[in-house]
Amino acid sequence: MASPSTEPIRLDALGAGGPYRAHRRMAVTDVAGRSTAELSLVPSLFVSHTMKALRRADPPPADERIGTIIRAARLFATATVSGLSAEAYAHMVSRVGGVPITVVRRALRTTAERLSQVHESVQQARPIGAVHDWRDPLTRTGSAVWARRGEVFSVHAAGNHPGTHSLWPQALALGYRVAVRPSRRDPFTPHRLVTALHTAGFGHDQVTLLPTDRDQADSLVRGADLSLVYGGDDVVRRFAGDPAVLPQGPGRSKILVTADVDWRAHLDTIVDSVAGHGGTGCVNTTAVFVEGDPAPLCAALAERLGGLTGLPPEDDKAVLPVQPASAAQAIEAFLLRTARGTRPWLGSDGIVEDLGDGSAALRPAVHQLEGPDAPQAEVELPFPCVWVAPWTPRAGVAPLRGSLVLTAITRDASLIDRLLAEPTIANVYVGDHRTHFMESRLPHDGYLGEFLMRSKSVIRD
Repeated sequence: MASPSTEPIRLDALGAGGPYRAHRRMAVTDVAGRSTAELSLVPSLFVSHTMKALRRADPPPADERIGTIIRAARLFATATVSGLSAEAYAHMVSRVGGVPITVVRRALRTTAERLSQVHESVQQARPIGAVHDWRDPLTRTGSAVWARRGEVFSVHAAGNHPGTHSLWPQALALGYRVAVRPSRRDPFTPHRLVTALHTAGFGHDQVTLLPTDRDQADSLVRGADLSLVYGGDDVVRRFAGDPAVLPQGPGRSKILVTADVDWRAHLDTIVDSVAGHGGTGCVNTTAVFVEGDPAPLCAALAERLGGLTGLPPEDDKAVLPVQPASAAQAIEAFLLRTARGTRPWLGSDGIVEDLGDGSAALRPAVHQLEGPDAPQAEVELPFPCVWVAPWTPRAGVAPLRGSLVLTAITRDASLIDRLLAEPTIANVYVGDHRTHFMESRLPHDGYLGEFLMRSKSVIRD
C-alpha cells in the first residue's frame, strides 16, 4: 500500500504512440496536501496529433473488441497495473479524492462487472427493429442497421466517483476510438483502466489518456466526432445546444413520499439514498418532498445521519467524504449562506470535522424548507446534504423537475404516469428503491448507445 513517504507516482499520458512523459507535469496531492503523484500535461499539438491518429485507425472486429474489454475487466479488478495493486490503487483514489475506501473498492468490483457485461449493455440500447451488421440476412429484404454516428469519441471525465468510468468503454465496444481527459481529482482510475485495456490487447491508437490543463481541454472536443463531458451547471449550459456533446451535470436526484405511504417504513432507503457511497454522487438524494408535515421526517433523518462521524478516507470504517480543510470550509460557508431562511435540523453549527492532518470530513446536513418551490431544493453539494420540503398534489410535478433519478414512494398510479411523462426526469423508481441504484442493463441518463449510434435503412441484393 502507498504511504505518505513514498515517491510520487508518475502518471504518464497514454498517447497513440504509447506512454508519454510531458515536460509540463502537475502535482497530484492528497486531502492533506501531500504530493502523491505527478501527472503529465500534454500540449494542444500533442492532443491534435493523437486525435488524428485515432481517426486514421480502424477498429478491431466486434467480437475481438468485446473479448478484449472482458480481459481488461479482470486486469482492472485484480492485477497490478502500472505498479499499483488493486488495494494500492484504492488507497490512492481514496486519499486523493476523499472518497471512503470501501466505496472505491466497491466501484472497482462493479466497474469490472459492468465491463464484463458490456456486450449486453450496448445491445440494450439497440432498437428492436435494427440489426447490428449489414450482413444480417434481414437486410436482403430491407432492415434498419445500427451504425456509429462518428469514429472518434472524447471523454472529459468526472472525479467525484470512480464508478463513472464504467460507462465510456461502451464506446470502445461499439467501434469508436476513444480519448479520455482525466479529472485532476481522480487521474488514477482512468489511467488504470486505459492501461488495462492496452494490456488486454487494444492498440494505443484505439484508446488514449490525454491529461491537459483547462486551456487545452477544448481541443479534445474539437478533435472528436462526439464527446461526453462531465461538469457543473456551467458545462451543461455551455454544451446544451451542441448535438455532438452529451453533457453530464448535477443530478439533483429526489425522493417523493405521498400521504398514502408511511415514510417510517422506508427510512432506511431515504437515509441511504442521501448518504450511501459517501453522498458524493449525482444519484444521491438532494431533496426529499413529503406530503404532510415534514418535521417528523427531518427529525428522523437528523437522528440517523447525525450519528455518522468523520474518519480518514482510507479507514475501513469511513463513510463520509473528506476534503482539504480549506475546501471543506468553503463548502461549509456556502451551505450556511444558502440555508438562510430554512429550518436547520442538522448542520446549523457547521459541517466541517477537522481530522488533524490538514484535511476535514464533511458531516451531514438536514434542512427543512418552507415550501416545495424553495430554491434550496435545487442545490446539490458533494456530501450528505438533504433539503426536506412539504409537497401537495396541488404542487404537482413542477418541484420534481430536473431530476436524474426520482424515487416516488406512492401508490398513486396517475401521479406515476405524470412523472414518467415529464421530460426532465430521467429515471423514475417507484417504491422502496434507493436513488443510487444502478445496473449495467439500465440506462443512466438514457443509454449511451442512443447518443453514439443511429439506425440506417439497408437493402441489398
